[in-house]
Amino acid sequence: MKSNRMLKIAAACCSIVVVAAATGLSAQSSDASPMDKKFVKEALMGGMAEVQLGQLAAQKAKSDDVKQFGQQMVDDHTKLGDQMKGVAGQVGVTPPGSVFPKDQALMAKLQAMSGDEFDKAYIRAMVKDHEKDLADFKKESATGTAQPVKDAASQGSEVISHHLEMIKQIAQAHNVTVKTDMASK
Repeated sequence: MKSNRMLKIAAACCSIVVVAAATGLSAQSSDASPMDKKFVKEALMGGMAEVQLGQLAAQKAKSDDVKQFGQQMVDDHTKLGDQMKGVAGQVGVTPPGSVFPKDQALMAKLQAMSGDEFDKAYIRAMVKDHEKDLADFKKESATGTAQPVKDAASQGSEVISHHLEMIKQIAQAHNVTVKTDMASK
């Protein structure tokens, strides 16, 4: 009887947490480390860059598969960004308003390109970015201290892993080789 009551109380508590998280009413997580907060901020910045670069690819790419991949980046990284903004609120991180300078430079470089040159440069950038992001997300999901951040990193790593598989197939179809330091890891 006692264990049945405890299960009901635990279920009620979980329901409250889920509802609070879904409605944005949850309190800030006090167990978020500076590394957790840095991860959230960088994930938000990287996600914004993926959306912007994806929009550019959807517009400028010569090949349909690269255009479709760009649109997939817009769709998926917009969803991931919305989820990560909720996590940011839970751990006390203000969502950034801009992307990394390296991503701004890549955007400018790609805007000046067209045709096959654009497609190949975009493909190379996406393979490198997704390999690095996957490593970062897996690391956070394994070593993070705040559960909402770890959960978001785990979910994000699944999506990023799928993107990496997709872009590697596209790279192969376009005869694009990518040398990265992450390939051996």
